[in-house]
Amino acid sequence: MSNRPAPLVAARDLVKSYGRTPALRGACLEVGEGEIVAVTGASGSGKSTLLHCLAGIVRPDGGTVTYDGKRVDLLPEDRLSELRRTDFGVMFQFGQLIPELTAVDNVALPLMLAGTARGAAQERAEEWLERFGVREQKDLCPGELSGGQEQRVALARALVTGPRVVFADEPTGALDSLAGEQVMTALVGAARASGAAVLLITHDAKVAAYADREVRLRDGAVVGAEVSA
Repeated sequence: MSNRPAPLVAARDLVKSYGRTPALRGACLEVGEGEIVAVTGASGSGKSTLLHCLAGIVRPDGGTVTYDGKRVDLLPEDRLSELRRTDFGVMFQFGQLIPELTAVDNVALPLMLAGTARGAAQERAEEWLERFGVREQKDLCPGELSGGQEQRVALARALVTGPRVVFADEPTGALDSLAGEQVMTALVGAARASGAAVLLITHDAKVAAYADREVRLRDGAVVGAEVSA
């Protein structure tokens, strides 16, 4: 019997194409509560598309996506946006911070969009910036931050709402080895402390080693059996 936790997020038989180019061909994946799963594979294997489907950013052409037993792929856009403000935290390869906002305002933004007053949101944002060692940079805009600082601010933004699932797409892809190690240590530490599940997309074996489990994707499908009956 498997000791794997019950699925919190699951993809079954996902199919997705962009024009005539298939990205996913029947991909299946499960991520349990509190589990850190790394998805690896060659460039073009469908890793980012799989994450985007699971996070409700992209709708699959076929198959199902579930979160906490409910279908994500059938939800309207407003409900998907709400999920990404509350239950899902998303961290992209290049941070994708809003360039006109300071670090503290970037982190506070998801809280304010969810209805938290500005002062309280900024206070909580500063706590997360402190946790990741970038509080001194709170009044700087993204263009004034180093790559490692920017990714740590993006990580704080992904975690500030207390999500149940963190989706991290190549979070160290643009960083040197030291900065990448700092970001991964911060991500795993925060996830363990809060009990959040993490779906991590990476091409780096050193980054994948931080996960509880590694899943390989090839030509849009998971290599080997992944989803239980």
